[in-house]
Amino acid sequence: MHHAGDTQRKKVVVVGGGFAGLEIIKQLSKYSEYDVLLVDRNNYNFFPPLLYQVAAGFMEPSAISYPFRKILRKYKTHFRMGQLEQILPEENKIVLENGEVSYDLLILCTGSVSNFFGNENVSELSMPMKTISDALTLRNSYLIRLERASRTSDPVVRRKLLSYVIAGAGPTGVELSGIFAEMRRSILKKDYPELNPEDLGEIYLIDGQSSVLAPMSRNSQLYTYKKLKELGVKIKLDTQVKDFKDDVVYLSDGNTIASRNLIWTAGVTVATAQGMEKEDVGGGNRYLTNRFNKLLRYDNIFALGDNALIVGDPDYPKGHPQLAQPAIQQARNLGKNLGKTPDAWEEFSYSDKGSMAIIGRNKAVADIPKPKFFLKGFTAWFIWVFVHIMSLVNFTNRLHALYNWTGYYFKEDQSFRMIIRPRK
Repeated sequence: MHHAGDTQRKKVVVVGGGFAGLEIIKQLSKYSEYDVLLVDRNNYNFFPPLLYQVAAGFMEPSAISYPFRKILRKYKTHFRMGQLEQILPEENKIVLENGEVSYDLLILCTGSVSNFFGNENVSELSMPMKTISDALTLRNSYLIRLERASRTSDPVVRRKLLSYVIAGAGPTGVELSGIFAEMRRSILKKDYPELNPEDLGEIYLIDGQSSVLAPMSRNSQLYTYKKLKELGVKIKLDTQVKDFKDDVVYLSDGNTIASRNLIWTAGVTVATAQGMEKEDVGGGNRYLTNRFNKLLRYDNIFALGDNALIVGDPDYPKGHPQLAQPAIQQARNLGKNLGKTPDAWEEFSYSDKGSMAIIGRNKAVADIPKPKFFLKGFTAWFIWVFVHIMSLVNFTNRLHALYNWTGYYFKEDQSFRMIIRPRK
């Protein structure tokens, strides 16, 4: 049954249900003239800032993820599970690996993927940290290596199994090295009585820049560096990972580290769809857009968040940081604009809410831009926990996460140390 006037509704296809995708859907659900379809390769939304918690066994995947179809009920939005392969702008169609979808407006929110800078071995053998599957793969291999190390009698093999090299000292790298270092101190001693402290290998944090947490304030960098050192993390700056083969990590300074485990958090790029020309894409492979997030050469294609590079913002000549806040704010702005006549549209301008990173229990840093100040230690940790729990997509997730966190806080322990592998 079609109601009169339904033919006039514009079909909006949103590709990618991350921070930007869900926010634009929330905004568009306020207007009756849009018929919205979300396309995503997963059937759930997940919260990337807490992936490392899943990887370390402190949270279960369901605490940070939620099915799209359940979220979309209240927004009267349809869902199609599929991987975007090609955009056909002349035909107003996109091609998925399981069929075609036509649109009146296309909004691209596909996020970013790990950038291995063309290194075959690293891309094949290292463990990235971008998806729930990545986090579970890391959790499984971490636990399997502990089991293997606990039954081998060769100390060299043991150290190789239990040494971790984390490439990239941004928030994810810092958070992972911090949580792994804390686990060795508390949990592994209790769980693996057959391992001596010196068997546990080393945790290396490597970055090509001259400080950890490069985008953050000097105060944050110094505090984080000091706290990671105290936890026993070996930090190597101004150094890049050049290669990884036969259980050896090769560094740009000529040194090598014997390790079975390379975790890659050293950079992102955008996996753009076929059908776009070279001139549609800028640095980091992001789609070039105007200040309204509209692609420069098309009237009905928009890009938001990590996969968008806004041209013409004097404060951000290289585009906005690939974080949650710019994605949410861009989506909110576009959503409001799509409810107005084109002449009333407002340009996007980013309001920086600050940045945070957690190093471990009671240890975190936060830079607040207006008024400019820096927080560290328990206060920053508490704010970090609060902000991240409140950012989860619904009440159930928040309750889940709060429960997990409280348990960890008081017992310094976690209980999701199961090796669960899907059959290949």
